[in-house]
Amino acid sequence: MQKKISKEELLAKAKKPAEDAMKLHPFYQGKMQTLPKCVIRDVSDFAIWYTPGVASPCMAINKNKELAYEYTSKCNTIAIISDGTRVLGLGDIGPEAALPVMEGKAMIFKYLGGVDAVAICLNTKNEDEFINICKNLQPSFGGFNLEDISQPKCFKILDTLRKECEIPVWHDDQQGTAAVTVAGLINALKIVNKKINKVKVAMNGAGASNICIARLLMSAGVEPGNIIMCDTKGTLNKSRTELQETYKQKWEICQKTNAENLKGGTADAMKGADVLISLSTPGPDVIKKEWIKGMAKDAIVFVCANPIPEIWPWEAKEAGARVVATGRSDFPNQVNNSLGFPGIFRGTLDVRATTITDEMCLAASYELAKVQQDKGLDEEHLLPIMDDWEVFPREAVAVGMKAIEQGVARIKMSKEELYKKAEATITNAREATQMLMKKGFIPKPPKE
Repeated sequence: MQKKISKEELLAKAKKPAEDAMKLHPFYQGKMQTLPKCVIRDVSDFAIWYTPGVASPCMAINKNKELAYEYTSKCNTIAIISDGTRVLGLGDIGPEAALPVMEGKAMIFKYLGGVDAVAICLNTKNEDEFINICKNLQPSFGGFNLEDISQPKCFKILDTLRKECEIPVWHDDQQGTAAVTVAGLINALKIVNKKINKVKVAMNGAGASNICIARLLMSAGVEPGNIIMCDTKGTLNKSRTELQETYKQKWEICQKTNAENLKGGTADAMKGADVLISLSTPGPDVIKKEWIKGMAKDAIVFVCANPIPEIWPWEAKEAGARVVATGRSDFPNQVNNSLGFPGIFRGTLDVRATTITDEMCLAASYELAKVQQDKGLDEEHLLPIMDDWEVFPREAVAVGMKAIEQGVARIKMSKEELYKKAEATITNAREATQMLMKKGFIPKPPKE
């Protein structure tokens, strides 16, 4: 019989990643490095890779800039770009303090998706300057992953860059969070045997993540009128006319959702709700146990604030929630962007897509959900974990095929060809990292 873990032990477990991070970050002094990917048999090879040989590919690209994808690392290299104004649950901590997060993202991109990613933290809070910097960086990269940018400017930055850039631009806090959350909800609804077009969804927090989640939920079949979203001032409803000029994205939510025009706060929105999706202030105790008690039978609770969920998962269970998910890897049912962005970008780069559409994100959601359905669903196994490496090539195929279908792919391949390419690239990245560890080039952490 499995031993029951005490609340004290659970709390200690929750605090350990932060304690380890403070030891290992200074030990490694960063998470990424630059290594050659071509042969260097001896220094005479520099004549091929640099001068004089390099002049030939340079002139070829000068005649046809699309050849940069064939002759350089552009085909598999993206930039992770942030201004450090909304980092995890930490807020506006600045570009230098944001760098550990961006490096961590780059590491995950490489290990799980085989994507080379460069962390770039900008020393500007001006949205127009941010946009101009990104546009001028395009020649060096095959795509941009926007990260941890405060709202509402993150909407303008994403929309403008998607419209004006020649390479795919995506904001992981919006599209990535939405894709994985929708996948989680698809499977949670299977567990509780509820239909997506019938459920009532309460959403706590009206930031970029939840607004994009709401949009993708509607695309997946949730009735717009059955969604009630709350910000710090209460529910978004048709009387919130102050948002017309100040926050057009919230005003659009006011117009599309909350069919009953319910007024009040999060507690009111949660009454009788089948689903809670909360991405708001880090907890614990932001969501109250009594609010969960007032939800519908077999309630689904996603409390995904970082680094601490809005309520501890065991407390949500005690309050009557049947399925509980958080954004953390050390609890069951992690609903985390890391399950989405490596595979989504892998597929995007492999077909050389010019953009990442909502339909491509939704294709990733369905495939991510299907991976766990194939493995077996239960209340503590809602989604695959990052160790389930097959998630990422399968997502890549789903995304790539949708891009081809929508006519935004520069390269067309079959499902089999896409899978083979994604699998090989991801396997190479994982095995290279393991080899560096085995040979001691990545040293072992110091002992406790």
